[in-house]
Order: sequence, then structure tokens, then C-alpha cells
Amino acid sequence: MSAVLETEGLRKTYRSRRRGVRHALDGFDMRVEAGQVHGFLGPNGSGKTTTLRTLLGLIRPDGGRMAILGQEVPEALPTVAGQVGAIVESPQFFPNFTARDTLSLLAEAGEVPRQRIDEVLELVGLRDRAGERVKTYSLGMKQRLAVASALLKNPRLLILDEPANGLDPGGIREMRTLMRNLAESGMTVVLSSHILGEIQLICDSVTIISLGRRVAFGPVGEVLAQHSTGGLRVRLEAVTDLPAAADTLIRAGIRVTGHADHLTLAGVDKPAAVTRLLAEQGLYVSELAPVAVDLESVFLELTATAPVPGQHRQVDQSTKVGGPVQPDATTGVWGA
Repeated sequence: MSAVLETEGLRKTYRSRRRGVRHALDGFDMRVEAGQVHGFLGPNGSGKTTTLRTLLGLIRPDGGRMAILGQEVPEALPTVAGQVGAIVESPQFFPNFTARDTLSLLAEAGEVPRQRIDEVLELVGLRDRAGERVKTYSLGMKQRLAVASALLKNPRLLILDEPANGLDPGGIREMRTLMRNLAESGMTVVLSSHILGEIQLICDSVTIISLGRRVAFGPVGEVLAQHSTGGLRVRLEAVTDLPAAADTLIRAGIRVTGHADHLTLAGVDKPAAVTRLLAEQGLYVSELAPVAVDLESVFLELTATAPVPGQHRQVDQSTKVGGPVQPDATTGVWGA
């Protein structure tokens, strides 16, 4: 598969009298393949927003390479700008404009056919409320309008920062369906979100950034498999038997973590031995099951153990390069 977005060794350093030197990006690598929904994850202060703003030409990097749609940027920015739509942070709209007025203004500025306005309103579920003023919209509706704005030019690459912000569960599910439909139509979507369960459901692959460096990358299933502990969850018929069960298993050389209503075990080669060990002590198992690892637990594990600023730890270095483009100065939305 070909890369639609790449970064290689991307660096950005901020200096201030108060905070000293801060490496917002410290040799960051990223690669997004064509036709994927790619999740871009990182805690606050990890360098995620700096990466997105650098890719979109809003921040100048101090080093590294970037490319979008196979073109080196910022040199090729005029060539690729019309093929990229993006929302970074919270776009602002004229409050007294209707959704249709807003999109009409952007479509005219971008020389987009007017019929495209109704198409994108339909895509994001706003067609029936397109005549209402934006100031009457909920936060979730404004997010949908932002996505519609970014889709106006039918871009090949769509970059969305927290598109589900303010949406209720039904709206989140609709946004999930929209992202999948866009990918199936051939569009590549880069999705940043703190709703990790949604990322796991919707994304083909992920990049996790912490303290300006990549700490995980790859297909979602592979990332989960790489961080699976192979642990077991054990429940007993009587919760009061948990301390005795833990003691028995620890003496047998098994690593045990206690919880309110169960135990988790690591270092177990033969699960059946656990049942036998406990039964010999008159302790009876009601559940013995593998611990399912999820993206949230992997994310917390990787970002909680990241090195402190100024220190370096070994991370995987197998990616390549990504790049900028320029947003509408009024809305903060790309692609309009």
C-alpha cells in the first residue's frame, strides 16, 4: 500500500524563560496508508496537536521530513492543499450565518460546485437543519458542520481532531459510520480522539505518541497483540475465598493481582493447573478466562511509562514522512 501521509524524524522545540527548553516533537515518525482510517492518539502535552498543526503548515518544524500524497511539503503545498480537508481543534463560524450560508461562502471561495453543499449536509445529517443559524446549534451540530466544511472539496485525505466532541451516543455511532463509509469510498481518514473505544472500533491502524516520540504503531490488532499479557481472570464461587486463593497461587509461583471480585494471573502456562491447585485447597473456580486487552489499557500503559522530558528511551523507528496545507483563516477548517 502507498503512504498518503508520512513524517520522518520530525522535531519541534519551544524555548521560554519560564519553562526552558521543551521538545514538543522529538524525532517523531508516522505513516498512514491509503484508504485507511488511522487513529492518532496521545495524552495532553504529548505533541499530538503540534504534529497536526505542523502537518497542516500552521507551525514550522525545526527538522525532519514531511510528505502528503507522495509530495514533499511544504514545497509541494500548493499542489496538495486542494486535496486535503482538516479540522484542528475547535473551528469558529459566524454565529448569525446558517449552515447553508456558511458552506455557500466556503464553496464560493474554494470554487466548489453548489450541489456539493447539499451532498455534504446529507453526509453529516444536517440537511433538515441547514436553514438554522449556527448560534442555535449544539456543540455536536457544530462539529458536524465542521466535518461538512472539511468535506466540501471531496478531499483524498481528511484529518479530524476530536470529531465526536459533544456528540451523544447516537451521534458518535453516526460519525463512526460516516468515517467508515468515507474510507470505503477511497478517502484516507486520520482521526484523533480521546474516545479510545471508538478508535478501536473504527480504525484500521493507530499511532500512539508520548512526549514527542512514537511509542506504538501498526494495525490495531497487532498493537493489541504486542501488548497482551496473556493473563487470566479468575473468579471463585465465594468472594471471601479470594485471599486464600491468592496465597495458594503465589506459593505455586504464579503472579497474582487482586481485585474486589476476582484475581488476575500472569505467568500461567497451563490454565487447567490453576483449577486443580485451587480445588486441592477446597477453593472452587466459577470463571477462568483470558484477560482481553483493549486499546485503552495499552494506551495507558504506554503513556504512563513514557520517559520524563530530557530523557530518551528506545522506541520503534520503522516509519517515514508527513506534511502541511493551509486552512481557511475564518473557520479554521481545511478543504473549504
